Amino acid sequence: MNPTKYIFVTGGVTSSLGKGIIAASLAKLLQARGYRTTIQKFDPYINVDPGTLNPYEHGECFVTDDGAETDLDLGHYERFLNVPTSQANNVTTGRVYLSVIEKERRGEFLGKTVQVVPHITNEIKERMQLLGKSGNFDIVITEIGGTVGDIESLPYIESVRQLVWELGDNNGIVIHLTLVPFLAAAGELKTKPTQHSVKTLMESGIKADILVCRTEHEISDELRQKLALFCNVKREAVIQSIDASTIYEVPNLMLEEGLDVVALKKLNLLEKSAPDLSQWNDFLHRLKNPKHTINVGLVGKYLELQDSYKSIIESFIHAGAANETKVNIISIHSEFVDKENVTEKLEGIDGILVAPGFGERGIEGKIETVRYARENNIPFLGICLGMQMAVIENCRNVLGLTDANSTEMNPNTTNPVIDLMEDQKDITHKGGTMRLGSWKCNIKEGTLAHQIYGKSQIEERHRHRYEYNNKYSDQLEKAGLISSGINPDTGLVEIVEIKNHPFFIGVQYHPEYKSTVANPQPIFVSFVAAMVNNKNR
Repeated sequence: MNPTKYIFVTGGVTSSLGKGIIAASLAKLLQARGYRTTIQKFDPYINVDPGTLNPYEHGECFVTDDGAETDLDLGHYERFLNVPTSQANNVTTGRVYLSVIEKERRGEFLGKTVQVVPHITNEIKERMQLLGKSGNFDIVITEIGGTVGDIESLPYIESVRQLVWELGDNNGIVIHLTLVPFLAAAGELKTKPTQHSVKTLMESGIKADILVCRTEHEISDELRQKLALFCNVKREAVIQSIDASTIYEVPNLMLEEGLDVVALKKLNLLEKSAPDLSQWNDFLHRLKNPKHTINVGLVGKYLELQDSYKSIIESFIHAGAANETKVNIISIHSEFVDKENVTEKLEGIDGILVAPGFGERGIEGKIETVRYARENNIPFLGICLGMQMAVIENCRNVLGLTDANSTEMNPNTTNPVIDLMEDQKDITHKGGTMRLGSWKCNIKEGTLAHQIYGKSQIEERHRHRYEYNNKYSDQLEKAGLISSGINPDTGLVEIVEIKNHPFFIGVQYHPEYKSTVANPQPIFVSFVAAMVNNKNR
């Protein structure tokens, strides 16, 4: 049996070039050729995971079925491959050092002096091969976060050097993603930054096997030959990655450039059949040729950084294509919404999504937005905190419990309609202690939720600490806010909805985490359809 093959993706010149998209696109092509492929991300920051990071720092925190709080690139991996990721797919420097230090405390190193080489690098290499040794994959693609030359990335680069050497010929290759900038004053593309980046990589003992060049303009054959010569790669291994109108075009662009063919050749693997991208291209066709257009208001408080709500934005793209609808996302900062200006802020909006989040800032604006959607029959979807705001709004404005609140915002409220569960009250460590990962939900027949999912039990991913207080469920049900989804193990409310409304639903979980190109999330598909129908009435 052939051993698992490894592909390492590094980046140079600057960050944010799209290593994750290139890795996901290559994985998609290899998967479409019949190879079992997965992707993992190694991040050089010292946080154990991104769960305690502010979205402004690192964008969205993505959550896997097994409850891992991970880098948002894992969302891209799942959206492209339609294969769930896990704890093993994302490793940080913090997790590596924590593991090594715990081993040292247990005496596992037999009195040795613990050092970066070999102890840290051995830990990294072990984790790099974890998925490969499972027997579930033919090819493992590993994205190394950061930029070559960063002090934080050095242990990972050294680990890649060692592992490629240990794996032997044709078992491990390195793809280096770099930037070929266009200087307007000179009117030409410049290769020098790429040359320096490759030189930095070689100083660490790693030779790039494939060069992927991010560019705004076509790279000429002459420039490709120059890059091949000075970067010590074959001419066929100089791959152009030109700007695309959507990330979902990148697999086709990489197919045209032959990235997958070059990678397979260097790994001594058969090309097998041509990649079957028919379903992917059908999605792209519908995405680019919409029959309808709608405006959805994304009401949140981390709007300055688009990556803060990455999975939500991508879910609307998937659901929009499924409905042949262009979804324009209008960002509305909840901190600046109040009773006086809510009508003005939501003018021209066909639907409202109240986004997840933590903390008190912007809460009243979200509650006011829910009221406006409920009273004006505007399709509404509340996710996590957005669902909790719908519960609070109904308690305040329908039940008349004017001080109803979450104990997260007001610990002294006399009507804690959203509250901490008992097992959360004594927790002092913030990292990894929320209700995380996949949980079951039983759905009541005859409800909107049952109509959306078409089944009586689902499993969705969670990331939250506060819950719907069941003491108020009877009052709310009588007033029209139905608890249509319940966790069978805890009895906690997962879904609330209102009948006789174009679309009003709040979910405690994060449906956006499971939306993929191949399987758009049902709740987003139904939400978009409701906005189109409501607009065309």
